[in-house]
Amino acid sequence: MSRSHATEAGGRKVNPKLKAAFQLASVVSAAFGLKASYKAARENNDKLELADVIITALGLITGTALAVRALRKGSDEE
Repeated sequence: MSRSHATEAGGRKVNPKLKAAFQLASVVSAAFGLKASYKAARENNDKLELADVIITALGLITGTALAVRALRKGSDEE
């Protein structure tokens, strides 16, 4: 089954739009934590922690793009 179709979760179908909305909410909440991590990394001049923040930010961008794509596909199918 492709990702664009509803998936099974506990015997029930999951609405792709609902799944994408939860994914976006997760990204937004993670962004607030990322801001604090960035500030701490800058204050400590910790290059490894800064690299972690950058990689995490790229993951958030990718997650957002995937969620937006899922929402768009859901609206195209209707």
